[in-house]
Amino acid sequence: MTMAMGAEPVLRRVGPSFEDWYRSEYQNIVRSLVLITGNAEVAVEAASEACARALERWERVSVMASPSGWTYTVGLNVARRALRRGRFEALLLRREAAPPPLRNPAPELWEAVRRLPRQQRVAVVLHYVADLSQKDVASVMGVAEGTVAATLHSARKRLADALGRTVETKGVGRE
Repeated sequence: MTMAMGAEPVLRRVGPSFEDWYRSEYQNIVRSLVLITGNAEVAVEAASEACARALERWERVSVMASPSGWTYTVGLNVARRALRRGRFEALLLRREAAPPPLRNPAPELWEAVRRLPRQQRVAVVLHYVADLSQKDVASVMGVAEGTVAATLHSARKRLADALGRTVETKGVGRE
């Protein structure tokens, strides 16, 4: 609470402590970046840098609607820059990075996700692995929320085709 002389008190929303937030989110950020980039080393570096930037700005970041969404955006940008610095083509050719440990491993599913076009893969990982809402995914990807919904729909259809299953469209998207 901040108060100027003779003014009414101004209440500020207080977010979680950085330590609590970091403990609950860091592994999800790394896991998501590994799935998006296909490179564990780049993912760890990008996640660490993104969290360091979040810590530097925690007073502002902690009160955002989605501190994790902001951090995913920073992490993705850091990873993109790293990949562009001369290693991009080599990393694409070496995409056979070991998948990160997942709670319910389904190798055929994650292999199918890895083969999705980049934008679909990013949307699927952020929405279903990182558990971001479609609105937060749109913010991280820099696209409209409707684009995320359409991208996820297309990705689910591709995954269903790849896995020999049908797509259930009712109640699939999470807001």
